[in-house]
Amino acid sequence: MPARLIDGRAHARAIRAQLQAAVASHRNQRPPGITVIQVGDDTASTIYVRGKHKAAEEAGFSSAIEHLQHSTQENLNSRIDRLAADPAVDGILLQMPLPKGLDPDQALERIPPHKDVDGLHPYNAGRLAQGNPTFVPATPLGVLELLRREGIDPTGKHAVVVGRSRLVGRPLALLLLQNHATVTVAHSQSADLAAITRSADILVAATGRAGLITADYVRPGAVVIDVGITRDPATNKLIGDVDRASVEPIASALTPVPGGVGPMTIAMLLVNTYRAYRQHLSAP
Repeated sequence: MPARLIDGRAHARAIRAQLQAAVASHRNQRPPGITVIQVGDDTASTIYVRGKHKAAEEAGFSSAIEHLQHSTQENLNSRIDRLAADPAVDGILLQMPLPKGLDPDQALERIPPHKDVDGLHPYNAGRLAQGNPTFVPATPLGVLELLRREGIDPTGKHAVVVGRSRLVGRPLALLLLQNHATVTVAHSQSADLAAITRSADILVAATGRAGLITADYVRPGAVVIDVGITRDPATNKLIGDVDRASVEPIASALTPVPGGVGPMTIAMLLVNTYRAYRQHLSAP
């Protein structure tokens, strides 16, 4: 039997509808505010930023994009400082990657932890590592929420995460550990990657290497989560890290690309922003 396809778009729509209703209930309050800072004209970033902006506005948020064609580090830092001081901005997101010459760590550390809705400030990363998370990066949070909504309990399962980026691989491994999975993190230097991934009950591919995970890498019945996204130069279509044609007949469940994890990333970014908004409303 072919794998059940996990419809990330449907789950994300449901989350956004819940957020829209929650925002509407704050009739006498300002709406949640999120601002995305984008530097340069990376095509993929531009598409992603527009998607975030549209989803935020549809959910009733106040959403803004600060698009800088060029920027010095000093100018970028001052933009972040201004947003950090703005009481109407609950979430600040710095779109990655930054152009060469800009230091992402320096910029990210200027975002106040309570407005760091992408969960990349060292404070929030440290809280996650300690098992007491505050704001968690949206993609790992989206993966965990997909598993929850699909009734896939990580407890006692062997989860293999292929990829160790600070945006996806590392925080997702920590989240899975905190949800009682036994976790292996594999990466480009791992010996015999296929042997590692074939041991997984839950296999997450987050490398950005199109079609890396084929049938030979998957244990029959495994749940396969494809986080990767690449545009095929031959067809101009979006494809993931997983070779869907060969893996779909083997896995028990699979996230497609597009339409799997991607929509959940945006939805969970809005969830983080709404959480920040509620904290700011209740602050003295």
